[in-house]
Amino acid sequence: MGKVRIIGGNFRSRILVFKSDFSSFRPTPDRVRETIFNWIGQDLSGKICLDLFAGTGALGFEAISRNAKKVVMVENALQAIKDLHLNKDLLKCTNLDIEKNDVIRFLSDCRQNFDIIFIDAPYKSNLLEEVLHKLVKDKFKILNKDGLIYIEFSIKPNLNSFEIIKEKKAGIVNYALIKPVLLEGSR
Repeated sequence: MGKVRIIGGNFRSRILVFKSDFSSFRPTPDRVRETIFNWIGQDLSGKICLDLFAGTGALGFEAISRNAKKVVMVENALQAIKDLHLNKDLLKCTNLDIEKNDVIRFLSDCRQNFDIIFIDAPYKSNLLEEVLHKLVKDKFKILNKDGLIYIEFSIKPNLNSFEIIKEKKAGIVNYALIKPVLLEGSR
């Protein structure tokens, strides 16, 4: 059984509980989440967020706690999906959609647009590179014009199509806030 504490906003100090095999997830640490939301803002009113590889949903629940208009969480593990629904009900989140789906498949079928995309892919995979490549290939069609992307990584991915706004390391967690570099007429 694992627990994650929401660190800011309306649900500050609320504890989310997970029955999932917590060792298979790497919830974003408190101090990293604090930095992220200092970078993107404490008030996300009107923002629509996408939490890919949601796991515990720590980033998505933090966004909801900070008044995000809507959050979509995408996760493929069945027990994690059950835990996300349990915590959604606990917090009475009406502005949260939970999608049980493969992230790449979700991105291929997605018709929504987002202001902020959180990508915390499993470190021992090439999924972060794959997702970033998919976003570039699709000309960032799901990201609003001034949208931001948050990434966590162990090995820095190819970011040639992105501008790094902020970047930091905390322990073994490397993380960055990036935005696309769009060529004139590409969107």
